[in-house]
Amino acid sequence: MITNRRPRGPRTLADRAATAADLADALRSEVDSGAVRSLVLLVPDPHARFASVELGARFFVDTVLAGGYGVCSYVFAWNPAREAVSAEVFAPYTATYGDLLMRPDLATLTPLPGEPGTWLVVCDVEWPGGEPVPIAPRTALRGQLAAVEELGLVPSVGIEHEVTFTDAAGEPLVTDGLDYATLDRLRPLLNAVGSEVDEAGLDVESRRGECHPGQYESVLGHRDALAACDDAMLQQLLIRRAATARGVRAGYLAAETAGAGSSCHVHLSLSRRDGSPADLDRFVAGVLAAAADLTAIWAPTWNSYVRLRTAPFAPRDLRVGVDDRTAALRLAGTGANRRVEVRLAGADAPPHLVVAALLAAGRHGPTGTPPGRLHDTPWAARAALHGSALARTLLGDAMVDARVALLDEEIAAGLDTVTDWQRHRGDLRA
Repeated sequence: MITNRRPRGPRTLADRAATAADLADALRSEVDSGAVRSLVLLVPDPHARFASVELGARFFVDTVLAGGYGVCSYVFAWNPAREAVSAEVFAPYTATYGDLLMRPDLATLTPLPGEPGTWLVVCDVEWPGGEPVPIAPRTALRGQLAAVEELGLVPSVGIEHEVTFTDAAGEPLVTDGLDYATLDRLRPLLNAVGSEVDEAGLDVESRRGECHPGQYESVLGHRDALAACDDAMLQQLLIRRAATARGVRAGYLAAETAGAGSSCHVHLSLSRRDGSPADLDRFVAGVLAAAADLTAIWAPTWNSYVRLRTAPFAPRDLRVGVDDRTAALRLAGTGANRRVEVRLAGADAPPHLVVAALLAAGRHGPTGTPPGRLHDTPWAARAALHGSALARTLLGDAMVDARVALLDEEIAAGLDTVTDWQRHRGDLRA
C-alpha cells in the first residue's frame, strides 16, 4: 500500500529523497499486485500549470524510474496557447524541438481522485546529458533550496490561493462577497471540490469564503517548499477538474474584475537544521530590497496589473507590518511560529518561481536601497527586470531573459487583440 502523507513543517532535500526511495519500493509492490495501473507525469511549465503525459505503470517502474522520460523542450518556451515564443533565450529549446528528460520525484505521489489505480507524480527536468534546465521553475526552486541549506537553514512554506467560481460566461456564481460567509448557496459545489482535494490527501488546513463575489480560499498546511508549491498546483488542478465536471469555471486570474484581486500569498518561516527558529529580519529586508525589480515575477500577465492598480489589498507600497494585511510583507506569529506572509504575487504567478525568488532575495539580504513601490504597468516591470543586476544575480541571466521574453509576448498578444472594452470605448466616441 502506498502511503504518502504530507509532513508538516520543514524538511530537507535529503529527507525528501529518503521519502522518495521508500515510496519507490511501495510503488513497485502495488504495480506488481495490479493496484496501480498508470502514472501521470507532471512538469510545472512557465505559466503556473502542468505539462503532462500518462504512462503505463509497469513501463514506469521498469524503465522511467531509472532512465527518465522525454518531454519536448519547447514546453519551457511556449505561451499560454502552447505556441513557441521566438526569443534568443529560447533557441536551445525550439531549434530542434528535442527532448528533455523528466525525472519523477516520488515524494510527490498523489492518487488521482475518482480514478483508482492512477497516480500523479511531479517531475524535475534535465537535458539528456544531465545538465539542469535553468528556466524551469522547479529547477530554480530546487537550486535555491540547496543554497539556503548550505547556510544551515530550512524553510517551511504555506501557500494561499484564491479562486473565483463563475459560470461559462465569466459571471460569479453569487453576486456578493463571501468573506467568512457560511457558503450555503455554494455548498454542493464546495463539497465536491473539497472531496476531490481531500481524496488526493493534500492536507487542507482551512477553507472559507473570500471578500469578492464567488471567491473562495482553500489553504494547505505548512510543509517543505517543494511540496508547498507542487501541492498548490495539484490543488488548482483538482479544483478546476471538479468544477468543470459540474459546468463551473474555477478562475485563477489575478483580477476577475477591476478591484477584485486574487493572490498567491506565501507564508514562510525559517528553521535551523536542529529545528530551532532562525531570525527572519535579514531575510525580510532582502525581499523588500528586491521586490520592485522582481515585479514581473509576482505579476507575469497583463491581468496581473489590473490587480496591482485596482485591488484594495494589492501591495503597491513595499513595507513590512506586524499583523497588517495592508502591508506587502506581514509579520505574524511569535517564537517558533513566527513567519512572514509575503503578499506580493497574484494568483496567476508560478508558485515555484515565486518561492525561488523569495528565497534568493532573502538569502541575498538588504542592499541599502529604499524599497519603493511595485511597478504598476507591464512595460515598467519588464524594463526593471531586464535591467536589474540584482535580479540577474538572484535568478540567473537565463531565467531573467526567459521571463522578459514571456512578458514581451504577453504584452504583444494584448496589443494585438480587440476587446469588448475597446468596442465600448469606440461606441462612446460615436
